[in-house]
Order: sequence, then C-alpha cells, then structure tokens
Amino acid sequence: MLHENNNLGPKIRNLRESKKISVEELANLSGTSVQLIEQLEEGALVPSLTPLLAIARALGVRLGTFLDDAPQSGPVLSKPDLSDDESGRILRFSGKSSVKDRSTLDFYPLASDKQDRHMEPFLIEVHPIAGEYKLSSHEGEEFIYVLEGEIELYYGKEVYRVAEGESIYYDSIVPHDLHTFGDKTSKILAVIYTPI
Repeated sequence: MLHENNNLGPKIRNLRESKKISVEELANLSGTSVQLIEQLEEGALVPSLTPLLAIARALGVRLGTFLDDAPQSGPVLSKPDLSDDESGRILRFSGKSSVKDRSTLDFYPLASDKQDRHMEPFLIEVHPIAGEYKLSSHEGEEFIYVLEGEIELYYGKEVYRVAEGESIYYDSIVPHDLHTFGDKTSKILAVIYTPI
C-alpha cells in the first residue's frame, strides 16, 4: 500500500522537467524503462534502490536530492522520528521483492538538508521478505552499522552476517544484496557514497 505523502514522484518529475528531459530520454539515460519512470512519477511504485540510483545519476544529482527541501551550507542537526509517517521524508524501496507495492526498506534521511554533501547517511528499517535474493551493483561505497536485529549481506560469492553492534564497509560495485536475517525487522545506520 502506497502512502499519500510519498513525494518521490513529484521530485523526479520536477528535476526531469527542469532539465528539459523527456520520460523517454530519462529512461534511456538511466538504463531503465519508460514504464518505470512513469510509475515512479505517479507514485504507483515503490522503487528498488538500484534503478533509483541510476535515475539520480542520469539527472546529475545525489540520491538524497530526492529528499532535499531547503539545503544549508553549515552543519545540519537531524532528529529523525521513526514513528512520524506524515513527514514525507521517508524514502521507501521495494528491494528485490517481486511485490512492488510495498516497502522492504524504509530510509530515514539524516542529512537531507546538507548542501553539497558527498555522503548520504540514513537510518534504515530492513523488513523481512520471502523468496530469492537478487544481487545488484552500483558505483560507490556503503558503510552499515546494525542498531537492532541482524542483517545478511550477499556480496559477490560471499555471505556475511552482521549482528547488532557490528558494522561492515564494502564497495557497492560488487554485486550485493542486503536484507534482514530472520523474520524480524532490523534497523541499521547506513552511510552511502555514490559519485555523481
């Protein structure tokens, strides 16, 4: 079920239109499909992270730009409220789930108003999913610190389990999939760096 306050679609549309790029051109530049772009802009789809990173790159922006409101040049203090679903500041992803109308990853931005940032820090709730895990890759690096629960990272041909209080840092270009281990939601601090 999608939430009415999902503002990802309008931000993608506004960025695309401000750069005078058609839906077809954006699909071509990002290596995605016209249907995906249209569904994202209409709010009819919870995206997975990999195509959203490709769309951000094609638009020449960081992933966090989709959450920015009023960028600040100085320090940004963040007090995320994980129970506040009305803020419109939550970015939801379907992960690799075949069900594209629900979220398996809820991203809460920690520095969305920081201008010219190079890192994207998030608190993420990682919900359990059933089925096979499909690895994907993108440029950049990721740092993950587990706050609650346990996660599992498929990384190339290796598998890593990271428990509460542990962290892992890896290159995102290696095909990977991060998911909760077990049947309970995990919470992580993630810092993502993706070059533009």
